[in-house]
Amino acid sequence: MLRSTQLLRPLVQKSLVKQSEKKLFSTCLTRFQQQVPKPTVPKPSFWRRAGKFAWRSTWISALLASSYIAYSIYEESNPSKQQPQTPTFANGQPKKTIVILGSGWGAVSLLKNLDTTEYNVVVISPRNYFLFTPLLPSAPTGTVDSKSIIEPIRSIARRCKGEVLYYEAEATKVDSVKKTVTVKGQDIAKNDVVQDLHYDYLVCAVGAQPNTFGTPGVYEHASFLKEISDSQEIRHKVLNSIEKASALPKNDPERARLLSFVVVGGGPTGVEFAGELQDFVDQDLVKWYPEISKEIKVSLVEALPNILNMFNKKLIKYTEDVFSEENISLKLQTMVKKVDDKKITASIKNSDGTTSIEEIPYGVLVWATGNGGREITKNIAGQLEGQTFANRGLIIDDYLKAVGSDSIFAVGDCVLSRKFAPTAQAAYQHGIYLSKLFKNLAKIDSHKYKLEQTPEASEKAKILSKIDKISNFEPFQFVYLGSLAYIGSERAIADLSWGNWSKLSLGGSLTFLFWKSAYVGMCLSFRNRCLVVLDWVKVSIFGRDSSKE
Repeated sequence: MLRSTQLLRPLVQKSLVKQSEKKLFSTCLTRFQQQVPKPTVPKPSFWRRAGKFAWRSTWISALLASSYIAYSIYEESNPSKQQPQTPTFANGQPKKTIVILGSGWGAVSLLKNLDTTEYNVVVISPRNYFLFTPLLPSAPTGTVDSKSIIEPIRSIARRCKGEVLYYEAEATKVDSVKKTVTVKGQDIAKNDVVQDLHYDYLVCAVGAQPNTFGTPGVYEHASFLKEISDSQEIRHKVLNSIEKASALPKNDPERARLLSFVVVGGGPTGVEFAGELQDFVDQDLVKWYPEISKEIKVSLVEALPNILNMFNKKLIKYTEDVFSEENISLKLQTMVKKVDDKKITASIKNSDGTTSIEEIPYGVLVWATGNGGREITKNIAGQLEGQTFANRGLIIDDYLKAVGSDSIFAVGDCVLSRKFAPTAQAAYQHGIYLSKLFKNLAKIDSHKYKLEQTPEASEKAKILSKIDKISNFEPFQFVYLGSLAYIGSERAIADLSWGNWSKLSLGGSLTFLFWKSAYVGMCLSFRNRCLVVLDWVKVSIFGRDSSKE
């Protein structure tokens, strides 16, 4: 044992010496570091810090934008499973059927906001897509592609919670007593297929057809601007006229006629199309038809003393000045009396109060004024008491219900009202309101069914109280948010409103950017937004296409 201790003692002593040396070294190093001044690191400059912040903000924003785009595309491409249609609810209560006629703003707004699990919903329309009409005047010139401003109605219906049936057919007759609607569809094997569909509630959202005011020759010789097919027809006519004119001598009167493009109607549609057409001439046709483009004349004909009556007077004056700069001929107080295949006969009210007759030759005539009732609207109005303007539209009460009926509602351009103009804005608000109204009606039906199943008097009183409370539904109130219009040369006007207390009128190039942003935001789907923006980018880089297709 003693021997082992003697052997370990040198090792222990050596270890203690090493530890003391380490401690001494550490103490010296600490004192040295305290005595030696630390090097000063220069503070980054403001621009360097701003650059780092901008870089970080950029990649974070790009990451968030990419995530949003990916999520939006996935959500639209992969709709969730729908609840199938059934004749009754799980508790045995009968489920009512809503039949929607049309696929425009009012119908789609209702469809997107309606809880389709509370009703069996059926959509009937000969047009199997929704058309974003505010950008329709841009389609004939190729500023936007026609496919970019339409959304398949089945895609919209598929994204609803409950199953929605769609029939590509035309409603030809409504029986308001039996509550049936007769539809005619096209079947290749059986030709026309006619069937009667029952409804509990019918929503007429068929829009309107162009109103010619009985002017002879309009239907035969003019083009309208209501549908995608109209824009394609106008494009073909414009380019056909240009090609025919290019083959004629320069001083030939027929050449001048072919290069005269006339738009009738001083509303937003007519003004926007005239501006788009002049842009097409000034920005694109001047490159491919340098001589012809100088001879093209765009004219806008309006029967009233000024265009764009719904806008502020300053904006109307601004638009007229822009048209003068763009060499768009503005013919005010000019009422078209007759149209033939080569000229318009118009009555002009002169400044001294007299009238004169003028003949306006044209190569392409676009009729963009007035709304008239469709045949199905006239059919419904003819069966209901109090519908005194059957040829123009349906008269409705404060709850969008057709006067003379307890089960027929009307939204959009097929409505005749003095409180609001027939615009997409009004139709969209109609659909939102009607979805809330139907939600209330579903609650009332549910309480009534419980009332029939409840024997206790006290419980019945409670249910009746709930029904009375729900029945006090507020009437429809149109909220005017303003109007937008493109006037050409990358300028637009905006008459904006916030309730009854604030209004803002804008015009110019910055308003044009706002016009673009607003319309992209109003597009129905993320797909439409992307396609429209890509069309604008494509046009800014490559210009508009001058081919007929």
